[in-house]
Amino acid sequence: MDRPASPSRLPGLTGVLLVQTDTTVGFVSQNAEALARAKSRPAAKPFLKTFASLKVYKQTGRIPARFKREARRREKTTYIVKGGAFRIVPAGSYHRLLRPYGWLYSTSANAAGGRFDAAYAFAKADAVIEDARGLYETAPSIIYQLNQQKKRRIR
Repeated sequence: MDRPASPSRLPGLTGVLLVQTDTTVGFVSQNAEALARAKSRPAAKPFLKTFASLKVYKQTGRIPARFKREARRREKTTYIVKGGAFRIVPAGSYHRLLRPYGWLYSTSANAAGGRFDAAYAFAKADAVIEDARGLYETAPSIIYQLNQQKKRRIR
């Protein structure tokens, strides 16, 4: 498997990258405004944050104690806690890209509400990171909303 480009060769954290994430092909960045412009959606609408580990997530957010083990070990699962959505990426090529940054905003690489279109995605991205698998659309992650006592499946 090809290694992702080193962070020194990537555009600054403000750029929009087109990558194969752990779930599907998507745009990632640490700049929410740049992602909102690429997706043509309101800047106030929050994005999913992907984290390299639960330890990195715990520096900025809290998760109910009874769900920590699950969040650390489940793959391709997004959690919503107090209005903020996050996903822990424990392994894989996207994890190797994510690790130097700690976290990145993530969104699907399509127009708001549409399906994946390669021409659209390449036009909106500042850089493309592709490995031997290429870029392909797959099923989105499972989404759970958590509170102190229970979890509710959203998707």
